[in-house]
Amino acid sequence: MRKRFLILSSFLFLVIPLYSQRTELGFGIGTYTYTGDLVRTYKIKYSKPAATVLFRSNMSKVVSFRASITGGKLGAEEVPIDAFAQSRKSSFDIFLLEGSLAFEYHFLNWRDDKRPIRYSPYIFAGLALFGISGNESKPAEYSNVQMSVPFGIGFKYIVNPKWYTAFEIGIRKTFFDYLDNVSDTNDQTKKNFQSGNPNDFDNYFFTGITLTRTFYNIPCPRNPYK
Repeated sequence: MRKRFLILSSFLFLVIPLYSQRTELGFGIGTYTYTGDLVRTYKIKYSKPAATVLFRSNMSKVVSFRASITGGKLGAEEVPIDAFAQSRKSSFDIFLLEGSLAFEYHFLNWRDDKRPIRYSPYIFAGLALFGISGNESKPAEYSNVQMSVPFGIGFKYIVNPKWYTAFEIGIRKTFFDYLDNVSDTNDQTKKNFQSGNPNDFDNYFFTGITLTRTFYNIPCPRNPYK
């Protein structure tokens, strides 16, 4: 898994468009939060620390492209909703590392030099790969590296021309049912009340604050006689 993420990390920072007028490098802190068979809805009490590093390319005055790597803890304890869940009493605690590519759309023209605005709400969506470690016993065979679809909302604020800050919350829609190590597997797990709903994939959220430093591309002079 480590080798795959080294390859992915290199790829993320090589695909940045070279024609952008302004780029950003930064980091952020926040939390991972899980929803799935054990916890059906978003609950702040099960949020765990996470951190991210990112590269952003502002392709136009309203559209940006970003590449990011985010890692942190993910876990929860059973929130019983029926007698079956009460008997299961499951919990999990894993480490999750994600590499993602996403586009952002800003609702306000926050980069207009003639009419500067210091803030803008935005939405984002993209694709990601994530890997997990910490599930010691697997009820079924599966790969620790999976795909997810990140999307969400945020709010960006210009501290000054060089520094931007943003707050965002985004869900990672997965196609995977073993973040919590609980799914519908076999007769033995059903007998021991350790199975879940195989038709309801697990998801995770990242909520956080980021700080980025902007860099301007200075165009090279061209020979007009060529």
